[in-house]
Amino acid sequence: MLFLSIILSYLLGAVPASYIMGRVWKGIDLREHGSGNVGAANTFRVLGPVPGIIVLFIDVLKGLIAVLLISRLAMGSSLSSEWVKVFCGIAAICGHNWTIFLRFKGGRGVATSTGVFLGLAWQAMLLVILVWLVIVALTRYISLGSILGAVALPILVYTLNAPLPYLFFSVLASLLVIIKHIPNIKRLIKGKENRLSFRKK
Repeated sequence: MLFLSIILSYLLGAVPASYIMGRVWKGIDLREHGSGNVGAANTFRVLGPVPGIIVLFIDVLKGLIAVLLISRLAMGSSLSSEWVKVFCGIAAICGHNWTIFLRFKGGRGVATSTGVFLGLAWQAMLLVILVWLVIVALTRYISLGSILGAVALPILVYTLNAPLPYLFFSVLASLLVIIKHIPNIKRLIKGKENRLSFRKK
């Protein structure tokens, strides 16, 4: 049942909420607008706060469902429950980042990773969210908040004594987020990164 859980977690993570929202809300392909990324941040940027919040909620929920519900299908396998949840979480994040429904072009995994770690180490994740909120409020750079939040995640998971599998996973998830943000890092260095705007679309 572990294999089935991983497949289901991937397929759930692969549901392209932002792409669907772009089509439904404005009749556009989000891959052709803004950063070209199919994630909550680009939804905020292109469509505005209301669809952005809806997509954010859905993407977070994908990660949360994968580790709290789908993982139960594989409980009782040779792996510990912690490792089962880790594999389901990885699958959900990979599904979001490389969705089979959009020829493996997906988002950056921030919101889905947030959902995953709210299910695994909620105390650490709440502190990461606080870091994200402070950075975004001060700079209006969503990408910078995501990058620094990713850096903080494994540190906080370690500090709060979460199980070892979760610590390993937090390092991996953090690296994935940072790697997916390399284009943003380059734009930040050049001063060309877009700032968050709450103007009505």
